[in-house]
Amino acid sequence: MSDLLIDPPGRQGPGRVGGPVVGALDLALARRSGGVLPGEHRAVGLGSGTELSQLRPYVEGDDVRHLDPAASARTGEPHVRLHVPERALTTWIALDVSASMAFGTADRLKSDVAEGVTRVVSQLGVRRGGRVALVRWGADPKATRVLPPRGGRPAIGAIDRALREGVAPDGATGAEDLATALGRLHRVARRPGLVVVVSDLRDPSAWERPMAILARQHRVLAVEVADRRESALPDAGLVVMIDPETGEDVEVDTGSPRVREAFAAAEAERQATVHAALRRARAGHVRLDTDGDWLRELGRALR
Repeated sequence: MSDLLIDPPGRQGPGRVGGPVVGALDLALARRSGGVLPGEHRAVGLGSGTELSQLRPYVEGDDVRHLDPAASARTGEPHVRLHVPERALTTWIALDVSASMAFGTADRLKSDVAEGVTRVVSQLGVRRGGRVALVRWGADPKATRVLPPRGGRPAIGAIDRALREGVAPDGATGAEDLATALGRLHRVARRPGLVVVVSDLRDPSAWERPMAILARQHRVLAVEVADRRESALPDAGLVVMIDPETGEDVEVDTGSPRVREAFAAAEAERQATVHAALRRARAGHVRLDTDGDWLRELGRALR
C-alpha cells in the first residue's frame, strides 16, 4: 500500500459485482472503437468484418475478393458485399481517489461504489478482445498512476492492485484535479474508444472544456457517485463539519430550518451546474448513490 494513500475508515467494499447483472451489461454505447485487432464492437464506416452492410453492383476499382457469387449469379451482373468493420474496444477509466471519496453515511462509502464501478467496467472492457486502462487522480502527483491499455487477466490484476491502494488522506495538498487528469488522458489516449470518469464530480477545477475535447474523439461517460447527506442536512443540532479536501472545519447549526434550506438549495444549484456542463461537453451521465443497489442502477443506465 502506498504511504500517500489510505484505506478509509468505515470501508465496506462494493459488494457483489458478479452474477447475471454484470453478464447482461454491454458496452454497446461505445460506437467508435480503437485498436487494430478484430473484435465485436462496430467501428465507423465500411471495411472488413463479418456483419453485412449491403450488396451493390460491382464498379471499377472494387476489390474482386468481395464479389458475391450468389448475388452475381442471381442478377446476371457482378455484385460486391460491403461489411461493417469490427475493432477491439479500448476503455479508459479515470478514477477519483481524492479525500472526498472516503465519505459515506448509507450502505457504503463513495470510494466503495467507485471501486465496484471500476471493477465492472474493466471486466466488460476486456471482453471480446478489448483492452482497459486506468488513470487515478485526486491524490498527490507522486501517488498518481497510469496503467496503460492491456487485455485479459493481466489488465484485471493490475487494476485490482491499484484499487487496493485506497484514497488520499484528509487535507492532502497538491492533489491533481479533474481538469489536469482529463488533459493528461487526452494526451495518452490516442485511439478512439470509451472513457469512463468515476467521481463525485465535486472538483472545483474548470473540467468542462477538457472533457468536451475528450468527447470529440471518444465516447465519454461520467459516473457520478453521491451520498444522500450531501444533498440534505439532518436536524442534528450543532455539529462540526470538516472539509476532507482542505482539512478546514466549521460549526453548523443543523437545527436551523434556514440553514438546512440554504444547504439544500446550494447543493441543487451545484448539481444543476454539473449536469449542464456534462450536457455541453456531450458526455453521458450516470448518478449512483451509496445506498441501494448501485450495480442494478449502473446496468439500467448502460443498457
